[in-house]
Amino acid sequence: MSSRHATVAIQTVHDRADLKAFFDVTRHVYRDDPNWVQPLTLERLDHLNPKKNPFLDGIEAAYWIVHLDGRPAGRISAQVNRAHLERHHDATGHFGFLEAIDDEEAFGLLIETAETWLGLRQMERMQGPFSLSINDETGTLVEGFTTPPSMMMPHGKPYYDARLAEQGLAKAKDLIAYRYDNTQPLPPTARRLIERTAKTGGLVVRPLDMRRYVDEIRLICDIFNDAWAGNWGFIPFGDAESQYLAKAIRPLVTAGCFAIAELDGEPAAMTVTLPNLNEAIADLDGRLLPFGWSKLLWRLKVSGVTSARMPLMGLRRKWHGTLKGTAAALGVIDAVNRYHTSQGVREGELSWVLEDNTAIQRIIDAVGATAYKRYRVYEKAL
Repeated sequence: MSSRHATVAIQTVHDRADLKAFFDVTRHVYRDDPNWVQPLTLERLDHLNPKKNPFLDGIEAAYWIVHLDGRPAGRISAQVNRAHLERHHDATGHFGFLEAIDDEEAFGLLIETAETWLGLRQMERMQGPFSLSINDETGTLVEGFTTPPSMMMPHGKPYYDARLAEQGLAKAKDLIAYRYDNTQPLPPTARRLIERTAKTGGLVVRPLDMRRYVDEIRLICDIFNDAWAGNWGFIPFGDAESQYLAKAIRPLVTAGCFAIAELDGEPAAMTVTLPNLNEAIADLDGRLLPFGWSKLLWRLKVSGVTSARMPLMGLRRKWHGTLKGTAAALGVIDAVNRYHTSQGVREGELSWVLEDNTAIQRIIDAVGATAYKRYRVYEKAL
């Protein structure tokens, strides 16, 4: 195919300046999209700094920017995740951070570059986008373009799905985001189940003990690791990751952002909710200087935000399929919802949920949430 462009070039990211340019690509892709929220550049740079982020341990990654006619037109990463390979033994490498203008050559060169890099590392399949793992931003948006992304969730353009199909990538799995109205009470049937189990079934729901913050985050990660162990693509949180998570979210949270349910005196379920940082940074254009810091602190600590996201929820497997387990899961969701409502939050997002995870979908239905965004993970044999 002949090129429509005078020059087409791929740039390998080598240093911090290149990484800044890598993250700036989204300014070009989404410049006419009113729903795009530019991430904080400093946070993104730290996220890809192996000295600061233990989630990068065991991940070999490379990053590229595609230029068309001398202008940035897209970006991509390719990565081999040792933790994934050790758990799944599937010779699968990943791509991530995929963003590009609506141009076949841009997508073609990005995907080809990632494929070649993964093939040289003996990978037999490419899957993504994961930025950089399934415990980070996952998938690209295929439904729900009319609202902004919540914090730590990807966005996308409607043409992405077709452009990826042109490059031979097919759907591997869809992920669903659910929206719920914090101003509405829990449905009566769910409320009765929680109350009955609290009276006769040994259910106790509590907030996080902030005096034992790091240990409590370890407990939450332990419940998560057990709850999600059988799920598609799962990679567990290690201790270093749990401590990093604890530090990363500490400025955003209070005790009521968490709920832990105990059944018969043992921790059985948990949930984590976070104020929607994207609501607070939407007009900062990714910059904290010169006045971004003060605006962000004011919005998070004084004026507050009106939306929240629930990125983590889990129920230990021994309680799956039981009424007591369902009550525990409903109990933690209800507890954090009531807390956030008291803080002025009007709307929440539960995300993400695997499209075929019917057990958690039944619980989500029971709290009155509705699906409103769909994300897709793609794959291709190499």
